Amino acid sequence: MAAIDISGVSKIFTDRKRNADVTALSEINLSIARNEFVCLLGPSGCGKSTLLNMIAGFEQPSAGTVSVDGHVVTAPGADRGVVFQHANLMPWLPVWENVAFHLLLGGGQKAERRARAQVYIDMVGLTGFENHYPSELSGGMNQRVGIARALLMNPQVILMDEPFGALDEQTRMDMQTELVRIWQQHQGTIVFVTHGIDEALTLGTHVAVMSARPGRIVEIIPIDLARPRDITSPQFNALKRHILALLRGEKAEQERASA
Repeated sequence: MAAIDISGVSKIFTDRKRNADVTALSEINLSIARNEFVCLLGPSGCGKSTLLNMIAGFEQPSAGTVSVDGHVVTAPGADRGVVFQHANLMPWLPVWENVAFHLLLGGGQKAERRARAQVYIDMVGLTGFENHYPSELSGGMNQRVGIARALLMNPQVILMDEPFGALDEQTRMDMQTELVRIWQQHQGTIVFVTHGIDEALTLGTHVAVMSARPGRIVEIIPIDLARPRDITSPQFNALKRHILALLRGEKAEQERASA
């Protein structure tokens, strides 16, 4: 059984101001196995985040179904952790309390919360920063806090919506390396939204290339490259050229249709 199964999913939004319907996604079919790292890649506005939000349970499809571990998704759940573009930390809480926040909501005792948080603080490489506040950390470190918080919920599926988009290039590359290490150690399924081809090829076991709106899956590409990945290798660049050709072909087709 697939960890995530998306079958015949479409999403239509109603633009009440213009009294018109907007089709964001059309006939999405995607099956993601356990422990895969799938990158959703496509141009801005193609519905990548909308699709991720439907897996998370924040939105519902207009048609079709989204299932996680055989159960149709109707609402958010503890089996799915979400990491957003911005870490959305509580600025008045130190790192360890941000990581363990949902345990506090559940009434967990301080010593237990602290001990459980420490496991994931160590995992994301923030040992020694447990008592620092978000304002005292870099953007990349705050994102690590967000990842640790998602991991502590022990979900089998982690959903990430361009989590490194606001970071500088060097920090982004460092975070990509760290995320692969954490994924290999945690052994879960990751769905990662990006519009960066290099990022998708650096991270993913598969890249699902999406068309411009209405978003649909153009091709699902398995990435059989050794890790750590060499972005200068002929194999990497051959995959990059293939994806560029797909995206350019979709853009040309869209321009012809609108002419």
